[in-house]
Amino acid sequence: MSNEIPRRNFLSRSLFAFATAMAAPTLSFSESFKKAFKSEEHTMNPILNTKPLGFQWETSDPFLFCVHHEDAFPNGNEQMGPDEKYLNGRHMGDDFIIKDGFRMYHGKSVPGFPGHPHRGFETITVVRKGIVDHADSMGAAGRYGNGDVQWMTAGKGVQHSEMFPLVHADKENTMELFQIWLNLPKRNKMVEPHFKMFWRESIPNQVHIDSSNKKTTVEVIAGKLENAEAPTPPPNSWAADSVNDVAVWNIKMEAGATFILPKASLGTNRTIYFYEGTEIIVAGTIIKNYNAIELKADLEVEIKAAEETSILMLQGKPIGEPVMQYGPFVMNTKQEINSAFEDYHKTQFGGWPWPKYDQVHEREKTRFAKYADGKLEIKSS
Repeated sequence: MSNEIPRRNFLSRSLFAFATAMAAPTLSFSESFKKAFKSEEHTMNPILNTKPLGFQWETSDPFLFCVHHEDAFPNGNEQMGPDEKYLNGRHMGDDFIIKDGFRMYHGKSVPGFPGHPHRGFETITVVRKGIVDHADSMGAAGRYGNGDVQWMTAGKGVQHSEMFPLVHADKENTMELFQIWLNLPKRNKMVEPHFKMFWRESIPNQVHIDSSNKKTTVEVIAGKLENAEAPTPPPNSWAADSVNDVAVWNIKMEAGATFILPKASLGTNRTIYFYEGTEIIVAGTIIKNYNAIELKADLEVEIKAAEETSILMLQGKPIGEPVMQYGPFVMNTKQEINSAFEDYHKTQFGGWPWPKYDQVHEREKTRFAKYADGKLEIKSS
């Protein structure tokens, strides 16, 4: 999207798309929180609720929601987008229906999310496969993927773009990522914007070998598991204080593996998302693929994998404040949402310093991060 498109028109078109596609109303499995006992054994059942997963995943406070993106993008053209033949029959600019194995989202030539505003929360973007190009209103930029994580505090307001350049011209460009929205408490909703890169080389893995010599590997993106402690979150994050018990773990289990999920503190919300594999057994209950399981966090839980399995876990102490959410703004009151709109129209949260709203970087660039203070990190591959 070029700078010729007025900002106001772009915002008015995209806010409603974000409200439905990237910012569903905050729902909580905790509404169904209840005591459940195996009466015949007089032992507590750690499973509180199960629910099928869709494109958007419901989460519990302090999280707002999670989206699981999976796209089999084709070879990239000179602009690092799909060939024009793939664009026919799509609702360009608002393309969320899979066609030919992928979606264009809000992109018109390169898939992704051109420049758009946020306020009042954080995004955690976990890229399992593929590449994301970042640019923002602070002048920061980056390219990351294939195991990297970007953690961005929107705070008082920032515009950013998240484009998915098809960097490979000679083969398909497979994309899989999670974008997790983590709320900010009222006291931190208007802090300065900030982002950090958790390069894949810096994210610890805790490996567990069970009694059958089967392996489970836990990628610790937030929180701590035994000797594996995640990189430090941004300073104003709810996750920055260990008392809040925030954890984001990506759990990979070999076929036939057994793993004991350790207990967390009382009052913590914990949900596991079974997104890859055929079925698992959780505390003796068979769970089919693509389901969420809300658990009592203060109990250990045994998980058994029938086949190779992947599970995302989100947990944290609830913030426990009112949530008023509209599109890309998450505040505590309707007045604060109105103020967010007014501030954005007045300031554009710093404007857009890039040539295009769908900014992508040169094809030959490796992974890098350029921060607002001028600091530059470059990865060799």
